[in-house]
Amino acid sequence: MSAHTYGNNKHSAMYLKAMEIFSLARNISTYLSYDLAGIQKNGKEDPNIYFSGDIVQQSVSLGPKILKAESQPLSEEKHKHAASVIHLSNLLYKNCERLENVNSNGKDFLPLLRKEIKKFRKLQHTWQLTL
Repeated sequence: MSAHTYGNNKHSAMYLKAMEIFSLARNISTYLSYDLAGIQKNGKEDPNIYFSGDIVQQSVSLGPKILKAESQPLSEEKHKHAASVIHLSNLLYKNCERLENVNSNGKDFLPLLRKEIKKFRKLQHTWQLTL
């Protein structure tokens, strides 16, 4: 997997795509949270607001897991961290699907995030073979 220079550090294409996903997820979550933060007519908060936080938490965790997998000397450890990356990307995708049903204009950006996650998954397959 080729490495790209970012500042003074070299990072894999996988890591850079994870950072793109994090940035996009954070922006979408911020947009959604304005619409979902209010109290509903029944006096309760919208439970979907938690999914908007989940996409940020899951996407922020991708980068460190990728770096851990790439830095491990043992193949078994690399694959353990790579499995975590797969699990996180699957959760992230499912939470995007859940958020597409919320009452917010921000949901229009979720297909874009899911498209980037699909690209990430394709990249992930190649990345795993190089570990």
